[in-house]
Amino acid sequence: MTAIVPTEHSRPGVIRVLVVDDSALVRRILTEALARHPDIEVVGTAADPYVARERIVALRPDVVTLDVEMPRMDGLSFLAKLMRHFPLPVIVVSSVTPQHSDAALRALALGAVDVIAKPGAMQATSEVTDELVRAVRIAARARVRKLVEPALELPCRVPTIASLDSTHKVVAIGASTGGTQAIEAVLRRFPVDAPATVIVQHMPEHFTLSFAKRLDAICAMTVREAREGDLLAPGLALVAPGGKHLVIQASGARWVARVKDGPKIHHQRPAVDVTFHSLARCAGRNVVAALLTGMGADGAKGMLALREAGAHTIAQDEATSVVWGMPRQAIKLEAANQVLPLHEVAHGLLHALGREAALV
Repeated sequence: MTAIVPTEHSRPGVIRVLVVDDSALVRRILTEALARHPDIEVVGTAADPYVARERIVALRPDVVTLDVEMPRMDGLSFLAKLMRHFPLPVIVVSSVTPQHSDAALRALALGAVDVIAKPGAMQATSEVTDELVRAVRIAARARVRKLVEPALELPCRVPTIASLDSTHKVVAIGASTGGTQAIEAVLRRFPVDAPATVIVQHMPEHFTLSFAKRLDAICAMTVREAREGDLLAPGLALVAPGGKHLVIQASGARWVARVKDGPKIHHQRPAVDVTFHSLARCAGRNVVAALLTGMGADGAKGMLALREAGAHTIAQDEATSVVWGMPRQAIKLEAANQVLPLHEVAHGLLHALGREAALV
C-alpha cells in the first residue's frame, strides 16, 4: 500500500473519519459528536480491527479513532500493523484506568497522534466530544510516518555532567501533539545529574501519571508527576499533571512546584504558557526552555516572556515536528534564540547552560 503522509496544507475541505470501537454506544456517541461539524464526515465505523482494515482500504479515511481493547485483535497490535504498512493519523480514545493509560502511552509510542479520554471516563461527555473534534482537526494536519521497529527500551546511560553547576538552573519543556515521543527523545539524552526539569505535555488527567512512569523507566533522570510542594532539584524531572496547571514559585533559595486549578488556557490544562510565565517571573536567566511539536499557540507568549527575562529558548524545527504549530508561533514572536531539529534539542539545552555535555 502507498503510505499517506499528510501535512498541514494537504487536506482542504472535509475531514473523513473512521470510528473504531467495540462498543456500539461509544461508536454512536463519537459519530453523532463529529457529525455536528460540517468540516468533518464520519465515513464509517468498525467494531474490531479486521472490519477496520477492510474499511480503511475501501474508504481511505483521513483520520481513524481507535479503542485499545477490542475483540479478535487488540488495538495496539492493529495500530502497529497499520503504521507499518498504511500509516494514517490515529487518535486513541481510551478509558483512564491505569491499565488503559499505559496502553494509550504505548499507542503513542507506536505512532498514534493523540490520546483522549473515552466518554463517561472521568469527564463529561460534552467535554470529551469537544476534545475529540479538536483532536480530529489537528490529526488531519499531522505528519505521520511509517513505523520503524524501536530498539529494546532500556534506561539511557548518559555520562554525568559533574562540571556543570546545575543547582540553580531549570530546564523547561512544553509540547502537545507528537510531544510524548519528542519529550522522550530529549530526556533520554539527559544525564542523571541534569538540572531540575519541568515538563508540560497536553494530556488528559491520569494519563500524565503513566507518561511520567514511562519516562522514569527509560531515562537516566528520576521522572515523576508533579505534586503540590515538590522542590525542584538536579536529577529530577516533574511532569505537569493532567487537568491541573503547574506553576513554579520561589521559596527562599529554592523553587517549588504549585499544582493549581483554573480555567483552560489555549483550550489546555495544563498549559505551557502558565508554567513558562511563572518561570520567567521567578527564575529568569537561570532557565533554558524548549517548545516542541504541537498545534496552536500555547507556550509562545510564555517563551517570549522567558527570553525577555534572560532565559535561553529553543523551538523545534518544522521538518521534525509532527505538527509545527506551537514552535512556529514562538518563532513568529521572535521568542526563540534557536530553532533546532529534534535530535539536537537536548544538546542545545545543556550547552546553553554553559557546558558541553557528552550525549549518546
